[in-house]
Amino acid sequence: MTLQEAANFFESLKNQTTKKSEIKIYKEFLHILAQLKTREFSNEEIKSIETELDRLNLESDLTNNKKHFNKILQAFKDYLKTRHSLITVGYYANIGVSMGAAFGVVAGVVFGERLVRSSGLAMGISIGMLIGLLIGRSMDSKALNEGKVL
Repeated sequence: MTLQEAANFFESLKNQTTKKSEIKIYKEFLHILAQLKTREFSNEEIKSIETELDRLNLESDLTNNKKHFNKILQAFKDYLKTRHSLITVGYYANIGVSMGAAFGVVAGVVFGERLVRSSGLAMGISIGMLIGLLIGRSMDSKALNEGKVL
């Protein structure tokens, strides 16, 4: 399936549904496909992307669209990240917040012994998330400068 065929497919799905959650997934797919069309790829890379779109088997299961296409979207994003080093906007910020919250819990328990335990946890989580967000945003801006963001 070519990029244009995939874009037409998701555009038709977007026009057929009224569910906002499905439309959001289709719009994200359309955004990624549009960004891929504007990039300079070699013929081999284009063939690789088109082969991956074929492998994802977009037209296979149309009963539970949201769940099905959300899984396909994640698989396609993972493929673009591993094979072509391309990420979506906010990728590192999301990871940073998650990691910050996880490490913040540990820090809150360790340092929260001196305070009320719940206050230590709350402060640890919030400070960890803030630090993770800042690190993630800096990594996102670096990736944007390198042209690796879709």
